[in-house]
Amino acid sequence: MSRRTRKATTSDPGAPRPTVSVCRGCCCGTPKIPDVDHAGQLAALRRSLGEIAAVRAVECLDACEQANVIVVQPSTEGRRAGGRPVWLGLVNDPDAVADVIAWVEAGGPGLADAPDILDLYTFRPSRRVQQELGPS
Repeated sequence: MSRRTRKATTSDPGAPRPTVSVCRGCCCGTPKIPDVDHAGQLAALRRSLGEIAAVRAVECLDACEQANVIVVQPSTEGRRAGGRPVWLGLVNDPDAVADVIAWVEAGGPGLADAPDILDLYTFRPSRRVQQELGPS
């Protein structure tokens, strides 16, 4: 697990569209997580969501035990409707990526219910990581 000091990697609370942050740090997106097309995962998210969400690769989110990690943050409208960032871990299957894509296409946090299967991937990061990343 990385203990490096990082700048906050969450989106601006006023982001007009959802933000999908894909961890590509010390464990996520590396051969430490075998049998996953890491580049293909990120490319699929960018290809499918590039027009409706900000999709970005970020440094280590310090949740290595959950690699590969994706954080879906609400749009401004989604946040007004009560949406909050959703942390998804162990996203190592193309079907899980497809479920994330479908959810964000439908509006993401606050505007659309996530597919039930994504409940299996949802986790809460440590308080220390939450504090480092700022308000959720």
